[in-house]
Amino acid sequence: MSSYLLFKGKQLGVYAKSVTKLLFFALITGALGGLIGSAFHHSLEFANAAFDSNTWMIWLLPLGGLLIVASYSLTHMLESGGTNDVIDSIRSGRHLRLIVAPLIFISTFLTHLLGGSSGREGAALQLGGSIGVQVGKRLHLGDRDLHLLTLCGMSAFFSALFCTPLTAVFFGIEVVSVGVMYYVALLPCIGSSLLAYAIATALGSHPISFTAVMPSYSPDLLWRVAILSVLCAAVSIVYCITMRETSKGFKKLFPNPVARILVGSFVIIMFTYLCRSNDYNGAGMDIVYRAINEGTVHPSAFLWKIVFTAVTIGCGFKGGEIVPTMFIGATLGGLAGPFLGMDPGFAAAVGLVAFFCGSVNCPVTSILLSVELFGANALLLFAPSCIISYILSGNFSLYHAQKIVYAKLQAEWINRPAK
Repeated sequence: MSSYLLFKGKQLGVYAKSVTKLLFFALITGALGGLIGSAFHHSLEFANAAFDSNTWMIWLLPLGGLLIVASYSLTHMLESGGTNDVIDSIRSGRHLRLIVAPLIFISTFLTHLLGGSSGREGAALQLGGSIGVQVGKRLHLGDRDLHLLTLCGMSAFFSALFCTPLTAVFFGIEVVSVGVMYYVALLPCIGSSLLAYAIATALGSHPISFTAVMPSYSPDLLWRVAILSVLCAAVSIVYCITMRETSKGFKKLFPNPVARILVGSFVIIMFTYLCRSNDYNGAGMDIVYRAINEGTVHPSAFLWKIVFTAVTIGCGFKGGEIVPTMFIGATLGGLAGPFLGMDPGFAAAVGLVAFFCGSVNCPVTSILLSVELFGANALLLFAPSCIISYILSGNFSLYHAQKIVYAKLQAEWINRPAK
């Protein structure tokens, strides 16, 4: 009996040592994520405010594009796949280079400063992934632990940028393989995310918050939410296809990256003057606030944001696609809501969450996002909207590196790349 207890005690000791070591490294990653992520957050806030006050700077967009191409060319990163490289690195033996971090930081800042339409999550995931790997390498960790620290870095930077710590944890874990979640990463990722969140808020970052009142569950409201969710799933497919085909089209028509980004710059400038509005440049979070808090949207806003974002990312500018999904989903929901007899502000909130889910295939993340953004009062309405959008968006995704491991409509292992 004593030998058995001794054996179990040794096993417990080894287990505790392993968990403590990994959590310690995750907290180091979280601290870096909080500090650098907070600096990145404030730099993008400055960039968007500077552009709003000096819209003439859009004429400098071609120059910014040349600087981005030059920096990626000098570092031999022109063929970088962005967020797809981060997803690939988690399931493969390849690791992200440290140079990814400063490159994506500077190029995303320039994109926002000069009026390109992009988000920030792509930068967050690339910053987090590259720094998480470098922390692990310098601590001489094995490949499996390096992959976990990549996820920790992703969670930390996402948390610092969006101030949604639970969403940050599950997004990194859920986005890699649809239908499979890396539960082993839960403890280190939540430690990393919460520490990054604490540091970011201490340094002046604020959680996204809305003043619109969310309704309680009712069967009458549920079917209206379901119809809106079907619409969001359909438009999310259009968005994913548009993003992919625009990028392919630019590369086919303009093989030279300099020509590609210059042409894209002038297309964005032309569209900006055609719209007679700067609503579709930059992140556009003010439009999201207006749609949800005030219930006011321009009828074509969601379409224009799809076009602006597809051209910006497709021609070579940097950033991400998630803040645009929030813009597109909120304005789509705000437009469709009144036709469905829904309050436009609530419909915009449902649209934001459902469209996000349909675009990235992360239902658990999306449900948590709804709670962190809008509270739990309408959870029984947001959760079905996420599930419906997730199922009906099929195998389409913003990230072609994402794997659809299990089919969405039946218990079948398919392991197919996303479309």
